[in-house]
Amino acid sequence: MTAIERNADDFVVDAALLAEAFGLSEDQVKTRMRDGAITSRCEAGIDEDAGRWRLTFHHGDRACRFIVDDAGKVMTRATFPITARRQDRGAG
Repeated sequence: MTAIERNADDFVVDAALLAEAFGLSEDQVKTRMRDGAITSRCEAGIDEDAGRWRLTFHHGDRACRFIVDDAGKVMTRATFPITARRQDRGAG
């Protein structure tokens, strides 16, 4: 398998990529994906970004983002800190 492969409407990401991004072992990545400690989001590009996809993974206070083409070829990759989302406090 290459690092990221297209599988019909989904993408399959090699655990080694996420292990490197988050400083984990591949087994830890697989376990945390199953447990929901690593979450992901896949967004399709539109207009001038049509044919590109943004795959974002979150783990703790870090995120890893891949921009890939239709075949899953990585065009860009970034790993960066994120802040916890604040819950709405409601009208007061």
